[in-house]
Amino acid sequence: MEEEFPKRRILVRNDSLVTEFLLAGLTDRPELQQPLFFLFLMIYIITMVGNLGLIILIGLNSHLHTPMYYFLFNLSFIDLCYSSVFTPKMLMNFVSEDNIISYVGCMTQLFFFLFFVISECYMLTSMAYDRYVAICNPLLYKVTMSHQVCSLLTVAAYMMGFAGASAHTGCMLRLTFCNVNIINHYLCDILPLLQLSCTSTYVNEVVVLIVVGINITVPSFTILISYVFILTSIFHIKSAQGRSKAFSTCSSHIIALCLFFGSAAFMYLKYSSSGSMDLGKISSVFYTNVVPMLNPLIYSLRNKDIKVTLQKTLLKIQSRNMF
Repeated sequence: MEEEFPKRRILVRNDSLVTEFLLAGLTDRPELQQPLFFLFLMIYIITMVGNLGLIILIGLNSHLHTPMYYFLFNLSFIDLCYSSVFTPKMLMNFVSEDNIISYVGCMTQLFFFLFFVISECYMLTSMAYDRYVAICNPLLYKVTMSHQVCSLLTVAAYMMGFAGASAHTGCMLRLTFCNVNIINHYLCDILPLLQLSCTSTYVNEVVVLIVVGINITVPSFTILISYVFILTSIFHIKSAQGRSKAFSTCSSHIIALCLFFGSAAFMYLKYSSSGSMDLGKISSVFYTNVVPMLNPLIYSLRNKDIKVTLQKTLLKIQSRNMF
């Protein structure tokens, strides 16, 4: 670590506390900084336009005020905020030599990053449950997925996010950082910060295993069970067209889930060595940058209602401009 960042390494005395950190970024190769800046800038723009567009579209069209689009609205809101927590700082790091972030700023970024990422886990779970009810119990769909139930599931998702983020951040605040302050990542994440602590991280590691384990296994298990029933019901559909449509929707959802949960599990449920952290940075790009960009594409561009509503909205705007 010392040889990789000789000019940016900041040392403080052993009896002093670190008041700021340096983010190592995704790579230290100068020739890659500019191409990566434009790549992630494009990803961020697509993420912002896609998710903000969905939020506006769903909010302005009353016929999209259904449980399915209610969850999609919240998922887009989470992705919008989620990407904005770390991407602007990440982009600055590609064009800046001193990638400094204050201790308070780092802990704040850590809290909101964890809050939104955990909330997304449970929002995706709620969407899977919504599809289960729609396909397996269509006659009881309006009763089962009432406004109260949807609101309860959404609040529960945000509460789980708040609880998980508070547990991780609270444990991180009890640690002391007193020597090398270079975070081997492009954001303030749990494992890179634990490597810098000069006090025992045993409690933090236990919390990581418990909280991350719960927030991956519980949603994953719930989603898996939901899809077992969904696929069973699909196989009983007599219409080939109906089966094809259902399979298409499920396959998109499953791809997004595998990217999100797979990369997150690889990042956290492993031994936190320096080598594994470098691989972790690459895998984290998928659930921090790629998944929020793909969600609007997966859940909307292949959705007939969204496409028709978007076309009607654009026609209305065009007709107003003409007159």
